[in-house]
Amino acid sequence: MAASVLKDARRIVVKVGSSLVTNEGRGVDAEAIANWCRQLAQLASEGRELVMVSSGAIAEGMKRLGWATRPKEVHELQAAAAVGQMGLAQMYETKLREQGMGSAQVLLTHADLADRERYLNARSTLLTLLQHRVLPVINENDTVVNDEIKFGDNDTLGALVANLVEADALVILTDQKGLYSADPRKDPSARFIDEAIAGTPELEQMAGGAGSSLGRGGMITKILAAKRAAGSGASTVIAWGREPDVLLRLAAGEAIGTALLASTQKLAARKQWMVDHLQMRGAVTVDAGAAAKLQGEGKSLLPIGVVDVQGEFHRGDVIAVRDASGHELARGLTNYSSAEARLIARKPSSEFERVLGYAAEPELIHKNNLVLA
Repeated sequence: MAASVLKDARRIVVKVGSSLVTNEGRGVDAEAIANWCRQLAQLASEGRELVMVSSGAIAEGMKRLGWATRPKEVHELQAAAAVGQMGLAQMYETKLREQGMGSAQVLLTHADLADRERYLNARSTLLTLLQHRVLPVINENDTVVNDEIKFGDNDTLGALVANLVEADALVILTDQKGLYSADPRKDPSARFIDEAIAGTPELEQMAGGAGSSLGRGGMITKILAAKRAAGSGASTVIAWGREPDVLLRLAAGEAIGTALLASTQKLAARKQWMVDHLQMRGAVTVDAGAAAKLQGEGKSLLPIGVVDVQGEFHRGDVIAVRDASGHELARGLTNYSSAEARLIARKPSSEFERVLGYAAEPELIHKNNLVLA
């Protein structure tokens, strides 16, 4: 299992920490970033989809501003992030372009992923970038949100992004070889953990506090991130970021670092979540043709097959799909609100822009977001 975490993964989120990106605070490490970008480009050439979550903006800003120690005042942290983000984005763009890859900077906050509309907008943007073979480089928007600097960490953000794009695997590159039963710097009897099930309570008990003075999180944040990623079926690998060709070797099936495995498969985890919705905000009734395509062919639900819309719901809500007799055929995540669904019901996708004023997804519920009753 551990060796196949990345071997079988098509969509991978890679998170790198501040100490690696900035060479322990000495400034953006061009050689290290070039090395990761080379590996990412090679994986992309194999048909993989990659997302990078990169720390380092504040540490790079500190270096550019000549600050030897991390400031405590929020406005100074925000200033450092604003300055450092310029160098960080420029370095990734340069090194990815050298590999023939496009890149995009995406700044997120935890609030973006807590709000339904912003969550779905961020998801649509990232998936569109991946479709166009552009590698998103994501960081927290530390320049505007106090809480993210004060309490946030990019291990958690990496897990949230893995959930957001429905990644198969999360790789957390750190300055440690992986997870130990105790701090190996203090306890010579510390045992290296090759593999465990993500979310196991013992993992949290054995994890120490923050390790680096530059980063905001220690091994505990990585364990909690793996637990969060496992909720959507993504397994996590924690490995040393300077291990030669670490990403390529992991993708080839080599067991490196610590593998924290998800106990539920990706699709099963999401569909079980939809099945467990006891109360749904609304429903749609479909005609016999749409019902046959859903049940017999496993197709997506298109608005042209919808004959009625019940209840009030928002984009991203779980709704029921019923036949003319009221029998529930399926349930899934809607791409449109109830108001929008009423406007586009019985209409082909070519009519959406005229009716709504914009063109979005052609499906009311995509087949990947649909579970049959």
